[in-house]
Amino acid sequence: MAAQCVTKVELTVSCDHLLDRDIGSKSDPLCVLLMNTTDSQWFEVARTEKVQNCLNPKFAKKFVIDYYFEMVQKLIFAIYDIDNKTVDLSDDDFLGQLEITLGQVVSSKKLTRPLVMKNNKGPAGKGTITISAEEINDNRVVNFEVEARKLDNKDFFGKSDPYLEFYKQTATGWQLAHRTEVVKNNLNPTWRPFRIPLQSLCAGDMDKPIKVECYDYDSDGSHDLIGVFEATMTRLQEASRSSPAEFECVNSKKKQKKKGYKNSGVVSVKLCQVVKEYSFLDYIMGGCQINFTVAVDFTGSNGDPRSSTSLHYISPQGVNEYLSAIWSVGNVIQDYDSDKMFPAFGFGAQIPPSWQVSHEFPLNFNPSNPFCAGIEGVVEAYRACLPQVKLYGPTNFSPIINHVAAFANQALQQTTASQYYVLLIITDGVITDMDQTRNAIVNASRLPMSVIIVGVGGADFGAMEFLDGDDGRLRSMAGETAMRDIVQFVPFRQFKNGPREALAKSVLAEVPAQLVDFFNTLKLLPPNNPNNPAAAKP
Repeated sequence: MAAQCVTKVELTVSCDHLLDRDIGSKSDPLCVLLMNTTDSQWFEVARTEKVQNCLNPKFAKKFVIDYYFEMVQKLIFAIYDIDNKTVDLSDDDFLGQLEITLGQVVSSKKLTRPLVMKNNKGPAGKGTITISAEEINDNRVVNFEVEARKLDNKDFFGKSDPYLEFYKQTATGWQLAHRTEVVKNNLNPTWRPFRIPLQSLCAGDMDKPIKVECYDYDSDGSHDLIGVFEATMTRLQEASRSSPAEFECVNSKKKQKKKGYKNSGVVSVKLCQVVKEYSFLDYIMGGCQINFTVAVDFTGSNGDPRSSTSLHYISPQGVNEYLSAIWSVGNVIQDYDSDKMFPAFGFGAQIPPSWQVSHEFPLNFNPSNPFCAGIEGVVEAYRACLPQVKLYGPTNFSPIINHVAAFANQALQQTTASQYYVLLIITDGVITDMDQTRNAIVNASRLPMSVIIVGVGGADFGAMEFLDGDDGRLRSMAGETAMRDIVQFVPFRQFKNGPREALAKSVLAEVPAQLVDFFNTLKLLPPNNPNNPAAAKP
């Protein structure tokens, strides 16, 4: 019998007195959450943002996980000093970790523990970690549009680089709920629209105090406080674009020193709208279909498939890294597609009969019907295709991304959240059409679509990690910013010796949130939702 999820739990993390691993500056910490429910292998659940130059970080990004009462869910909160843009943490300095069960965290509500080195080899200096747990029983979110004017200038050269922090009042003090982006060199900033779960902001209490702090960002971590104000959701909801809700940003130290001091600027809330946010299960159970497409790299850098050193070489056991990736990811995702018919493509090979290079050819060589029956069908098509093509190049991603995006664009014409597209690209490395790929991903970010890239072999995957917009949103060559992060990159080598499920969990970790984020942003309801006018139609 399958375990029953009791509830969703939101975990908020902060640290104090971390080890300083940087020369001339402070560590740049990030927290990664690992989970183990089977004793076989730890898998990564999620990561917080990186906090620059800070030994006492408060992480704004929360961990949201399912809590199973009857299951021991072992957790590791591991802190790393991030000094590069790679996803792989093995080349980053380890600052300490805490191993604990979710049950312990939930029963404590809030706990502080010392960080220790790996394998319990002593304390990690004086470092501590504080974890707060809260059950999520309110699925409403607050959409904000905020700007400010006449903020104090805290910089000698240029202007302040302002950002906002929203805090929720708890029994043990103020808890960080959200941190906006930094707007560079601007005393009259307009922040990009953002959303905060109502629970994170005020636990659903519309009259509970909310504190907002405005800072000038400094790269050395010594952010200057511009000013503070307090509000409630009741007051914030008075905002409208024609009549914003305005708040004076007050710096108490400056107020004490300066006679006639009024404020350090005004924050203007143009939109504060509470909306119900549907969950991934709401969409899936409401009739949303996930359409899964596979794209396989047949470029020459993979090596001759007849040679045992080739990434396409099928071992006597009948496997290679490409097949393992298709099985791992496909077995999970096929459950969400009712007809189990998956289009599968190859790219970067010379194909019969003309032997022209193609960057988008069906594995079954049937352009009018590139569909394969189930994951078994995809595997059979790949095996049959391999001896019929000549591995060539270059490695172009944009044609296959644009191909799937065309179908996602058609789905967008419907008025409900009925279709979502997931493209799995399995590749051995360097992208040749990087500019076009960036443009394709930025365009696809406006569509119901996610792109998963699994890197096989031992190549440098720097370009893939750049496309995975965890370090900031991807931009097109024209400077257009992606509407959202839709790319998840995972190097297969991290999972080579582990169970198949671990790769699938890591690869698919971001898809539910990407689907939910897209449909909620466009206010598209599940097809069978009773509130949906289209749901009543025959």
